[in-house]
Amino acid sequence: MSASEPQTAAATEVGPVPTIEPTIHVSTLELFFDLVFVFTLTQLTDVLVHHLDAAGVTRVLLMLGVIWWMYGGYAWLTNAVAPSSNVRRTLLLTGMAGFLVMALAIPEAFGASGWAFGVGYMVVNLVHTVLFFRADNRGSALAMRSLAPFNFASALLVLVGGFVPGPLRYVLWAAALALQIVTPYLHRLGWHSIVAGHFVERHGLVVMIAIGESIVAIGVGFAGLPIDAGAVAVAVLGLALAFYLWWAYFAGDDERAEHALDAILQPLRKAQVAMRGWGYAHYPMILGVIVLAAGVKKAVGHAFEPLALQPAVALSAGIALFFLGHAWFLRILGIRGGAHRVGVAVAVLAAIPLGQVVAAAQLAALGVIMAIGMIVESRSRRRTGSTGVHTFGREGVR
Repeated sequence: MSASEPQTAAATEVGPVPTIEPTIHVSTLELFFDLVFVFTLTQLTDVLVHHLDAAGVTRVLLMLGVIWWMYGGYAWLTNAVAPSSNVRRTLLLTGMAGFLVMALAIPEAFGASGWAFGVGYMVVNLVHTVLFFRADNRGSALAMRSLAPFNFASALLVLVGGFVPGPLRYVLWAAALALQIVTPYLHRLGWHSIVAGHFVERHGLVVMIAIGESIVAIGVGFAGLPIDAGAVAVAVLGLALAFYLWWAYFAGDDERAEHALDAILQPLRKAQVAMRGWGYAHYPMILGVIVLAAGVKKAVGHAFEPLALQPAVALSAGIALFFLGHAWFLRILGIRGGAHRVGVAVAVLAAIPLGQVVAAAQLAALGVIMAIGMIVESRSRRRTGSTGVHTFGREGVR
């Protein structure tokens, strides 16, 4: 996935004339909708816990990829189409049901439940399209006219893939994900009208939910196990890791990101930044939390024992993915702090051998590395008096 700008004809369109954005906030129905995403992350984490190998990682990469595309699509949807009528709420609930069916199918999505995953995905796609066509903003409806064929094609690939044998399923779902990655470069992206406050808040809540999943993983992992010193150590250290992920994302950078996005007046430019920053760059962050949660669950009950290579790699790689994704996100928005996050990502990977000695040692080292990285960045910003944002508007994003 490239952060470069589209080179197609869509890149030259100017879209609708910019208007003053209304002030809207995430609704309680959207929060209710997000509960399904909690279950989805739990299911994906369990796939990794039981298949922490190349096949399991590939499956999670593909499933999360296609799910994240449409889940992000619903964030764009509710940014343009408020769930303010009974018809809209009913349609949104139908989409939620589609996501729930997909989540239920995740454990056996590459086996007997592939058809359910595909059917659920098609329902999610069709509801998304129908609701977007009901947008009050003409530009959003026009944007969906050009986007709908690509979304339907990818959903059809997922649906057909759910009914074919194993190897071909991988191919078709990978093709669906590839089509989704390039779709923003092919349709009229600039016709979307984005309300920055709602858009950033909605994605921030999704990240919060994802980080919360790593805490849930701790509790689920202790089911049936005695609470001893090792259990307490893993629980506390796991909570500390989740806190440092929260610190990295929410300690001011979310507000800076909102200001940077809000300052972009040209609709196409704003949509491009929104897609790259909250679409592409958030994927490795969500993936990282899932991988970390799987590693933490593997460490439960083995605090003072050596970990196998795979769980040790999962603990460090999950954090590295999150920090690298966030560094990419900050660079897209023109916000300082990316270098610190890259440094943290490299350092946590160096801690993998510790886990093969004692699990608790690796968990503690990861917490220390993350804490040092964030403290150094905070002091750097205070010393320079910087807000962390290079410039606002067109020149402030990449």
